Amino acid sequence: MSSDAAAPDGALIAERRQPLLLGLVVFLFFAWGFATVLIDTLVPKLKGLFALSYAEVMLTQFSFFLGYFVFSIPAGFILSRIGYIRGAILGLAVMACGCLLFIPAASLAVFPAFLLALFVMAAGITLLQVVANPFIAELGPVASSHSRLTLAQAFNSLGTTIGPWIGAVLILRTGVTVHPHGMTAAAIAAARRMEAHSVQLPFVIIGVALALLAAAFWFLRRSAAPPVSAKMAKLSALWALRDRPRLILGTLAIFLYVGAEVSIGSIMTNYLMQPSVLGLPAERAGKFVSLYWGGAMVGRFIGAYVLTRVRPGFVLMFCAVCTTFLAIASSFTTGDVAAGSLLAVGLFNSIMFPTIFALASENLGTETPNGSALLVMGIVGGAIVPVITGALADRTALATALIVPALCYIWILIYGWLTANGLGNEAGENTASTVR
Repeated sequence: MSSDAAAPDGALIAERRQPLLLGLVVFLFFAWGFATVLIDTLVPKLKGLFALSYAEVMLTQFSFFLGYFVFSIPAGFILSRIGYIRGAILGLAVMACGCLLFIPAASLAVFPAFLLALFVMAAGITLLQVVANPFIAELGPVASSHSRLTLAQAFNSLGTTIGPWIGAVLILRTGVTVHPHGMTAAAIAAARRMEAHSVQLPFVIIGVALALLAAAFWFLRRSAAPPVSAKMAKLSALWALRDRPRLILGTLAIFLYVGAEVSIGSIMTNYLMQPSVLGLPAERAGKFVSLYWGGAMVGRFIGAYVLTRVRPGFVLMFCAVCTTFLAIASSFTTGDVAAGSLLAVGLFNSIMFPTIFALASENLGTETPNGSALLVMGIVGGAIVPVITGALADRTALATALIVPALCYIWILIYGWLTANGLGNEAGENTASTVR
């Protein structure tokens, strides 16, 4: 056999594996979307189970999204060292461990045990976010990266659409409250353990699925992937990103967007249960949350097309205006109008995260892993903003607390305007040492 015939064998195998690899990366978006949105179902369950205030129960979101702040920079360094595919394998393994920690958490039936499981799960999802978002964005021309990432995020929204429905059936079907009146401390603890076991099943199933997905990535670990630079795995390289205004302001936009999105998703079940809104029982209200996330899924499929025709900054501005108006409209109305307005926010949330991410990370070149890590760090807004929203709800009302996400959307409107009017990153160099 001639050398010309023999040499391409490895490359040919890698090329044939590429569609499967891309399919698995897209499935990553679905998997972490499904797992993340189950936390919205946990909020009313844990609130009733442990008799928590809104501010206290938002510690579930705080513990989860704090993981993004703690682990995003290390995740960027890990990506620079081991590459996209091995980074995905490690992220899946850690996320699976977090899901399986729900087994001892349910057995103990103590609130901090659930917070620990969520924190570990977030560590894995953080690495997956740092890996998958730039991976999809770089697999093609820069001009279409917004559309490509939005399409991949549509499958994330598919997971967030299905998740609340399944979570409502598995987690909320027995209600959300333990009635301690006339019960001894031991009886209350036993009742909490029994109710807590309904929480663990969906997460255990996810953990097993993630382990199988990690095995599939391991089989494809030698497939071709975009190059990364090991030289970027240092703090000085991260500090150099301060001169990227679109990236820095985009990180703030991600912080506020995720904070607004999570705040609304977290209070949605309790909001719809209110007599002044729809007065629904817990399980049915939890299922309605699927409409919020389903709107985001539909919007992302539409947005993937629109973003090939309209400048991303203008699309972002339009959606931010709509979400601001809808959140305020829900706050000042009741009944079907209040419910419909808040559920419709999901439709216009749709393109925000992928559009901000792609706008902020354009032309970063070898700095892409660190830029991705910084943007993923912004997801910690999901820890901070919901706690503020919950604290305001405790002092006033859930409807009044909607002013918090509305204010977040105003900054996203400003960021869209800035990028549409020339705020940019300097072109990054594309030289990198290849690590796979």
